Amino acid sequence: MKTRYDCVVIGGGPGGSTAAALVAEAGWSTLLVERDSMPRFHVGESLMPETYWTLQRLGVLERMKHSDFVPKLSVQFVTHTGKESQPFFFRDRDPRECSQTWQVERAEFDKLLFENAAAKGADCYDQTRVQSVLFDGSRATGVRIVPRGAEPVEVAATVVVDATGQQALLANALRLRQDDPRLRNAAIWGYYRHARRDPGENGGATIILHTQGKQSWFWFIPLSNEITSIGVVGANDHLLRGRGKPADVYREELVKCPALGERLTDAEFLGEFHVAKEFSYTTRQQSGDGWVLVGDAFGFIDPIYSSGVYLALRSGELAADAVVEGLRQGDTSAGQLGRWIPEFSQGAAWIRKLVDAYYTPEFSFAHFLKEHPNYRGDLTDLLVGRVFHEGAGRIFDDMTPALERSRRMAEDRSAGAAVS
Repeated sequence: MKTRYDCVVIGGGPGGSTAAALVAEAGWSTLLVERDSMPRFHVGESLMPETYWTLQRLGVLERMKHSDFVPKLSVQFVTHTGKESQPFFFRDRDPRECSQTWQVERAEFDKLLFENAAAKGADCYDQTRVQSVLFDGSRATGVRIVPRGAEPVEVAATVVVDATGQQALLANALRLRQDDPRLRNAAIWGYYRHARRDPGENGGATIILHTQGKQSWFWFIPLSNEITSIGVVGANDHLLRGRGKPADVYREELVKCPALGERLTDAEFLGEFHVAKEFSYTTRQQSGDGWVLVGDAFGFIDPIYSSGVYLALRSGELAADAVVEGLRQGDTSAGQLGRWIPEFSQGAAWIRKLVDAYYTPEFSFAHFLKEHPNYRGDLTDLLVGRVFHEGAGRIFDDMTPALERSRRMAEDRSAGAAVS
């Protein structure tokens, strides 16, 4: 490890490895450090089809095609009454190859991207922890690192990219993190072998299943070797406050989801349950002089539409372009390093609005599409991740008023129940 780099990237997840690979490929000295040993376990196994373009640019698309990752061609929703939607096949909107994506074991997927960054010329170290980012006034100037089995050292850098995920190293240090008060959710998840999948092309679909009462929902993500990731998401207070052990809460919620229970009749639970809570947040500033945030360090919306890895890859790519241009021009100011952020934030906002719709009581996507069938393609575009273009939010011209009516209905029903 050298004592100075043009760019230091903290965090070896999808966003960090993408940024490091592209900056190094452009010829700038790049250090990528990851605190855990690679490969390492991580949740967030479902990709959006729009990851295709970043994976293609990184040069890993052929490896993805020939991997053991399960192809994902569609998504499907199951209501709280057990009624299944028709699958949303991505190719119905766009027949090109880019409409297929994958369900990935994150340990192997992240390792692939980490190794790709090394192949592009980045110096990559795992089991290497960053204690802090160094500043001269308001400008980031490097990092203080604890290499594996060694004493802390300081490494100078012209640019620091924070890709530390939910650890959000810089956002926490600079008090930039803002939790989303509307999405104080928690998740409990585990893995099953031989959970029943649909036959044919929908067998690799992500399935979202509401529980009875609509206080929680389950994800169903098919992985390789007949293993399926299955998790429940609900309000933190509903899932984790005063209800006992997570395993017991999970089973109680499963009883409220008969459609999922049927898929687990012959399934074997593997290992243990995992828990995450209050993971939805934004940051009030995403770049500064000499530093920029990407991936979950930038913010995280919600697991409902599997947007996390896609937004990490995309932000890593866009930030890398800004870093490379800034290094060439000798301008690593906040404005230069963050020049991509307004457009990126607008695209992410459309996904956030779709998340709000899912959590809105009384709102039904099925009823909305019945009234507005012309928007089915627009909805599929959002599920694909096609949100960075003019007109991406067209569906909300009519969905926003429908959501407001649904909220009023819920409020009126709540008020009526209180009176009675």
